[in-house]
Amino acid sequence: MRFVRYDDNQLGLLTDDGTGVIDLTDRLGLESQEPLVEYIQGDYDAAEYEDADPDHDVDDVHVGSPVGRPGKVVAAPLNYENHIEEAIADKDITTEEWFSIKDKGYFLKAPSSVVGPDHGIELPFADRRTDHEVELAFVMGEETKDVTAEEAWDKIFGYTILLDISLRGDQDRSNRKSYDTFCVIGPCVVTADEVDDPQDLRMQLDLNGKRRQDENTGDMVYTCADIVQYASLGATLEVGDVLTTGTPEGVSELHGGDTIDAKIEDVGSMTVDVTEREVSYADADVTKGGQE
Repeated sequence: MRFVRYDDNQLGLLTDDGTGVIDLTDRLGLESQEPLVEYIQGDYDAAEYEDADPDHDVDDVHVGSPVGRPGKVVAAPLNYENHIEEAIADKDITTEEWFSIKDKGYFLKAPSSVVGPDHGIELPFADRRTDHEVELAFVMGEETKDVTAEEAWDKIFGYTILLDISLRGDQDRSNRKSYDTFCVIGPCVVTADEVDDPQDLRMQLDLNGKRRQDENTGDMVYTCADIVQYASLGATLEVGDVLTTGTPEGVSELHGGDTIDAKIEDVGSMTVDVTEREVSYADADVTKGGQE
């Protein structure tokens, strides 16, 4: 099943052809502001509605992130060998920094950075490079702590597409990746039982119609399960938390007016528009306040 959150926190199922939305909120009596989390935690079964006539055309609704405000967005940095080489070649990191990153593990993106594909991306500064990164992500279906990689697979509710938007610079990674709209998730969550092998999915991103990223998830350094295992050592993963798995080579700069088309095999596709604020980082008014 493919769950989608749309309009005013409504939960629905996408039809098989992806053109229609079957409402679940009214059929199941969901009341939470996070209906997917409520569904996962409750005694609900949407399977009986999979073949129902759609209530909406997908083009007539506003598609949001499947989880509107996850408790945590846990991200794996530099999880594809070819992107590691790309980052070193672009002098984004040194070889020594790569080894320290492996030791440091994951980073966090602010939940407030999460939007759905129909919201779009807003670049905060006209004079700072901002890049796209397409990633396979997944939503946790159980509270998870201190699990093995083998146990981790059963804790995943489903898979989705995530655009990890990244401001380049010297600031902490979580800072540069947590601006508003810098975590685009969607358009749906595909339940784990419908993805035969999450480590064998073709992942693509086109920017303004030109192919920029094209990779198989089998080329990850650490698998989805490895990421769950490692993250659960330090933090309890909760239902609705989103974990994302890193991007392959091909990241490139975004500009206002761009259009991103992202697709992951067996998961879905989404189109995201990019706008730009007319604000200069160099002229940003950051002053020291308070008591000396």
